[in-house]
Amino acid sequence: MIPASFDYVKAGSVDEAVRLLGEHGEGAKILAGGHSLIPMMKLRLAAPSVLIDIAGIPQLDAVSVSGTRVTIGALAKHATLAASDDLRDAAPALWDAANQLGDPQVRNRGTIGGAAAHGDPSADYPAVLLALDATFTLAGPGGERHVKAGDFFQGMFATALGERELVTRIAFEAAPRSAYVKFHHPASHYAVVGVAAVLAADGPRIAITGVGDSAFRAHGVESALRGVRLDDAAAVKAACAGAARGIDARSDTFASAAYRSAMADVFAARAVAQAASR
Repeated sequence: MIPASFDYVKAGSVDEAVRLLGEHGEGAKILAGGHSLIPMMKLRLAAPSVLIDIAGIPQLDAVSVSGTRVTIGALAKHATLAASDDLRDAAPALWDAANQLGDPQVRNRGTIGGAAAHGDPSADYPAVLLALDATFTLAGPGGERHVKAGDFFQGMFATALGERELVTRIAFEAAPRSAYVKFHHPASHYAVVGVAAVLAADGPRIAITGVGDSAFRAHGVESALRGVRLDDAAAVKAACAGAARGIDARSDTFASAAYRSAMADVFAARAVAQAASR
């Protein structure tokens, strides 16, 4: 398929990208790795009048682990995260997701900022970033603002990102006892069900993708896991029952709503077990 015609401009800095977004208005879209936007353009589901390429902006691809704080530039590629020993130690849930995401072409071109900003209901990163309680830094005409992951993901392909804003970095506290597991679609490699578990000092955080219209925190599971011995598989399984309770699960030709809901329980227990083993 061939996308509709569009203009192309390259931004050399975040400030220039923000300025170009303002100049070109609603028809402008940010281009980073392109693996979320370009397929939609080919299907004519998106028809931007101009693409603003930010891929060459310096320092936006940095991955930093400083003490207990992890900061990731929006242009960090999936392959970079997947190859990072520091990230594997500090936040293995995100390392897991990067290694399971897409195929080699997607991992070598796609970026964490672009994937998160797309807001796909079956994407891997939203669940992980929710469980990590990550903070997004957004740059816009009024300067920078910071948005927690719980407020950033707002629905199917919907985020808190404004029309004249772009994601510049994502930060969170290290979570060495964390994991992400998923049942991936054999064709697309998107998550039919994906679960991130973070076993933090203040309590477990469990987030699920692929089931509803957006990734969500499984607060019922989090409460049920408190006080449970994590080496007791039966107790963990019982605590993870009804992980998607209250969520209007999606259904398609590959997996029904009932199946997705049932698999949420299974993969929640697996995620918790894997996180506890680290």
